Amino acid sequence: MTKNGQTQQFDKAAFKAAVEKHLTTTYATTLANATPRSWYLAMGRALAEFTTTNLLETEKTLAEEKARSVNYLSLEFLIGRLTGNNLISMGLYENVSQAMEEMGLNLTDLLEEERDPALGNGGLGRLAACFMDSLAAQEYPAVGYGLHYEYGLFRQSFVDGRQEEAPDAWRGAEGYPWEVLRPELTQQVNLYGHVEAYTDENGTACRRWVPALTVEGVAWDLPIVGYGNKSVYPLRLWECRSTAPFNLARFNDGDYVGAQFPALEAGNVTKVLYPNDNHDQGKALRLMQQYFHCACSVADILRRHHAAGHTIEELAKLETIQLNDTHPTIAIPELMRILLDEYKLGWDAAWEIASNTFAYTNHTLLPEALETWSEALIQAMLPRHMEIIFEINHRFLQVVEAKWPGNNSIKRKLSIIEEGPQRMVRMANLCVVSTYAVNGVAALHSELVKRDLFPEFNELFPGRLTNVTNGVTPRRWIKYCNPGLSALITEKVGEDWPAHLEKIAELEQFATDADFQKRYMAVKKENKQRLADWVEENMGIELDTNAIFDIQIKRLHEYKRQHLNLLHILSLYHRLLNDPTFDMHPRVFFFGAKAAPGYALAKDIIFAINKVAEKVNNDPRLGGKLKVVFVPDYRVSLAEILFPAADVSEQISTAGKEASGTGNMKFAMNGALTIGTMDGANVEMREEVGDDNIFIFGLLVDEVQQLKQEGYDPYRYYQADSVLRAALDLLDTDEFTPGQPGQLSAIRANLLDGGDPYLVLADFADYVKTHEKIDAEYRDQKTWARKAILNTALMSKFSSDRSIRDYANNIWKLDPVNR
Repeated sequence: MTKNGQTQQFDKAAFKAAVEKHLTTTYATTLANATPRSWYLAMGRALAEFTTTNLLETEKTLAEEKARSVNYLSLEFLIGRLTGNNLISMGLYENVSQAMEEMGLNLTDLLEEERDPALGNGGLGRLAACFMDSLAAQEYPAVGYGLHYEYGLFRQSFVDGRQEEAPDAWRGAEGYPWEVLRPELTQQVNLYGHVEAYTDENGTACRRWVPALTVEGVAWDLPIVGYGNKSVYPLRLWECRSTAPFNLARFNDGDYVGAQFPALEAGNVTKVLYPNDNHDQGKALRLMQQYFHCACSVADILRRHHAAGHTIEELAKLETIQLNDTHPTIAIPELMRILLDEYKLGWDAAWEIASNTFAYTNHTLLPEALETWSEALIQAMLPRHMEIIFEINHRFLQVVEAKWPGNNSIKRKLSIIEEGPQRMVRMANLCVVSTYAVNGVAALHSELVKRDLFPEFNELFPGRLTNVTNGVTPRRWIKYCNPGLSALITEKVGEDWPAHLEKIAELEQFATDADFQKRYMAVKKENKQRLADWVEENMGIELDTNAIFDIQIKRLHEYKRQHLNLLHILSLYHRLLNDPTFDMHPRVFFFGAKAAPGYALAKDIIFAINKVAEKVNNDPRLGGKLKVVFVPDYRVSLAEILFPAADVSEQISTAGKEASGTGNMKFAMNGALTIGTMDGANVEMREEVGDDNIFIFGLLVDEVQQLKQEGYDPYRYYQADSVLRAALDLLDTDEFTPGQPGQLSAIRANLLDGGDPYLVLADFADYVKTHEKIDAEYRDQKTWARKAILNTALMSKFSSDRSIRDYANNIWKLDPVNR
């Protein structure tokens, strides 16, 4: 493979032979009996032979080069289906398509057999996947570390409009063809027990952990394939297994379940992504997941470090560990434990290494979302780590005392230990204290982190808090998911734009070109038709592609304000039925979101949207002007259909609540116009595309804070706005739940009597007015085409390649190693 992404010599005959070999020897299927899934699996295994070889050769090259590496620790990696994306990165898409066609098969159909690896929940995990893609594309040495979940978050379906959760067995019975088991990398992980004091042979007083339980971490590697190069980095996922899987004596005594109890217990650790933690057992399992992930990953980092011939004192010089949010925070005391107890370093020497090895990405401004763990739980499960956390905090508070003598209120605020009826460990505080860099993920977010979330930390550690604006990979989010637009871009700017997204700025000169506008909008129409076909085939809803396709896809949470979108839909419904003068362009509102199993209001919002959809989609009085589609089981492969089809992108969080967002970037790259608040990365997107090409509404961050300080009264907005009042009151009737009034009342009660914590009602009038502007502008298709083209052309800043260069240059100090 050459540097421009073209293939090396591809031996088609050898590849076809490898596919047939895997069909028969790996999957025990004859040519006559092979199903499309069998063919997909065999093709995947044949392709994985390329990537596994390159993975091992990349590891060897990096060790020989003594290259500084980043280790990206994240409990989520929402990587999406790998086969099509890897084919593009390897430059083999057309070759493999032809090879499979000669075998009587269609590559596109085979790719549909792949289930999304269910290794993440939302934006955090998808960001981690984009970052790994960009690290490989630019050949910055990296290893991603995550967990090998047997089941994903859950598989979502709707029963009478309500969310139902089912296990998401993403690997199927046959396993995932791209993953490679690495038993030689297995790590031992200890849990529970106690700490004892002892004196070593030199007479030094020491501490050691005597665990009560040991489990094994078995490594599975997924290949992260560099675009147009030979580098393949591992996404290393740890599976928890018992060290003693079977007790023969207990089995022989008739205790058949007890004989396998250790294996059953260990298997639970990586059974499900983020177990429901609204009960004590769930909390313990989630902490165990986090520690298991960190212990395996830190041990593997040290193994690689020593295997390359380096000393422990060189660790911070050659390895950096990026913590993606606070979930991997326990890696900090874990590394300190190893340095203190196993390497016998003094505290100062150990701290010098650890505090210069870790960096931390903050993903939230919501105080309630900052992770805390009870001291008692950590003490029971990880007693030595709790001692180390206490010592870190003790020494840190001496620094605080020196800066602010006698100021106990600042000490209480900054302390890693939060006092109260149940003492808690603040993981974000531990991260800020123990790392060399803390970054937010959008310019506004990073400023608010410094100003509102951690102002004293910013004063205490000047320069530690910084910004790296998020980005998304153009390989998956334009080239792979939108082949029509990709071909149009290539025609105008050349073939190498997926690796150099700044080149798409050249499209700006075609924004007013009538022929280009026509072709660009034809691509959009094709993408809308593809989505409409999917909806009709899978949901039985017929859609008109001349309608505005208005899409909100993201995790279901109050601050993301899907219920603001719902209120707007209810207002349109009310006006269409009651105002003869009201005119609107036909519009289809799409939603895709999962609600956490224990999040009652989020589930109520899903139920309400689905019940409203049932009514409006079948109400002849509306003349087809209003449709609502809630796509079940939203995942990356569905996102790849939804993003290219959108005319309007909903980014409507309360200002100051969304750290960045990445869906906003994917929509705009694919030519959707954003309706959004001045929140997260919307602020920087507005700077790039200009005020005329984005629809901004709502309160600003400072206005949100001022309104809350003055005393926010949702009833004031309810009484003053007849359209809002009509929309809210519909929720109290049986309009959408015939014969069962009140089924949707929880949302109305939350917004009026629950205080409307995310100021939905305060932003409603401006939101409606801005949508009216969208409606008017969409009717002028030439103007709309120009704005859509400019959104695509001016999005290059939001490539994850740029994000990774910022990390590499400003935080990690990495150099690329080309193969």
